[in-house]
Amino acid sequence: MSDPAAPHWFLAGAGHIGTLVACYLQRAGHRVSVLRASARAPIEASLHFHGSGRRQHISLPVHTPATLAAPIEHLIVACKTPYTAKALAGCPLAADATVLRLQNGIGSLDGLLAPTTRLIETVTTNAVTGTATVHEVVAENQSWMGDSGPRPTWFDALTAAWPGLVWTEDIRSAQWRKLVANAAINPLTALHDVDNGALLDDAGLHAHMQRVVTEADTLLTALDAGWPGHSLAMVEAVARATAANTSSMRADLQRGAATEIDAINGWLVAQGARLGMDMPVNAELAERVRAAHKVSHASRR
Repeated sequence: MSDPAAPHWFLAGAGHIGTLVACYLQRAGHRVSVLRASARAPIEASLHFHGSGRRQHISLPVHTPATLAAPIEHLIVACKTPYTAKALAGCPLAADATVLRLQNGIGSLDGLLAPTTRLIETVTTNAVTGTATVHEVVAENQSWMGDSGPRPTWFDALTAAWPGLVWTEDIRSAQWRKLVANAAINPLTALHDVDNGALLDDAGLHAHMQRVVTEADTLLTALDAGWPGHSLAMVEAVARATAANTSSMRADLQRGAATEIDAINGWLVAQGARLGMDMPVNAELAERVRAAHKVSHASRR
């Protein structure tokens, strides 16, 4: 049952993670609607939680920007990063809106929000697979929300519905840890069409992964002298825990979809350029993924 005092969230990107977060918010009494460019029937889907065996049905009404009677006060951005600008086109955001960004990579909302918008970065290590109507929640791990402001009034109640959710004022560290893992795992598994565990089993791939991590750590240390570095053990742990998984970038290339390479390795390369640092390992991976996407996309036209 919804809580009249809880926020009404609009969701841009009702994929696996977006739908899971909508489920958590509904459990906490929040209303959630999907924002789409064109009108359609409500989204009906089921979530299967492998850890508990629980199954939950979710129904999400769909709205278009043109049908909204008032500006959006609370928005979740959970679409793939290449589609961010299109997803927010015409979105009537209130000047003081709260936006949860729940995407891989960094920088996808740069220039798209008003300076007065409250942007709360959200990082999750949950794992979800499945189809558009059946979401298989393989693992519920830790998730972080945070920005430089005070914890929102609705946050504490949400933690009872969202396992492993914590508030942190140091959200950048969580972002950067996930960024390094994504930069090392996603493009290599996509380009070689292998499960994540192959990066540990194949000596050549492991050495390449290590070079990606070393270069990323060098850049992040230049950006923040307090960055601890030594990220390889963390990345190896992620690859080991997800050994049988297909990375999102590999899945994107397999179906000819746009990848998030520009917000992951591309972001690292762009930051290096800003500091006058060469990033040859990440730059090469980014170029190879872009080229592979062109080939994959063309073959499906």
